Amino acid sequence: MAEPQHTTSTGHAPAGEHKAGFPPFDSHSYAGQLVWLVIAFVLLYVLMSKWALPQVGGIIEGRQKRIDDDVAEAGKLKTQSDEAVAAYEKALADARANAQAIANETRDKQAAAAEVRRKTLEDELNAKLAEAEKTIAATKTAAMSNVRGIAEDATRAIVERLIGVAPSDKSVADAVADALKR
Repeated sequence: MAEPQHTTSTGHAPAGEHKAGFPPFDSHSYAGQLVWLVIAFVLLYVLMSKWALPQVGGIIEGRQKRIDDDVAEAGKLKTQSDEAVAAYEKALADARANAQAIANETRDKQAAAAEVRRKTLEDELNAKLAEAEKTIAATKTAAMSNVRGIAEDATRAIVERLIGVAPSDKSVADAVADALKR
């Protein structure tokens, strides 16, 4: 069996071993480190240039193509929507003009019909007015012919009451005729 080795905690290396520092700072291993550095760099460069960068470039190109296609599609849709808005506004303007024309035509027809009706009513009213004037003139003439008789009767009644004697018909008729002349 082997005997256990005892180490001391004085921080010194056991006899027979050489003192080595941190390997990357060891000047004896610089050449090997530089060779491995060059090999790793070349290997990473080849992997990046042949595999990783083309994939990243393809992804970027694909995204740019999709963005360009989306922008073109959006432009096309905007043009279509602008054309649709223009067509809608034109149709709306045409409908308004048509509605205005229909309203003007209807208003003119109604005004003409109202004018015809007004003239018809005016003619009817003028005819009724002429008839009423004839009736009034006839009634007035009849009333005026009766006024003399009424006036004679009233005069006779008044004189009889005042003097107590009835006057003669001839004297009452003469007095009324004299009064009507004035």
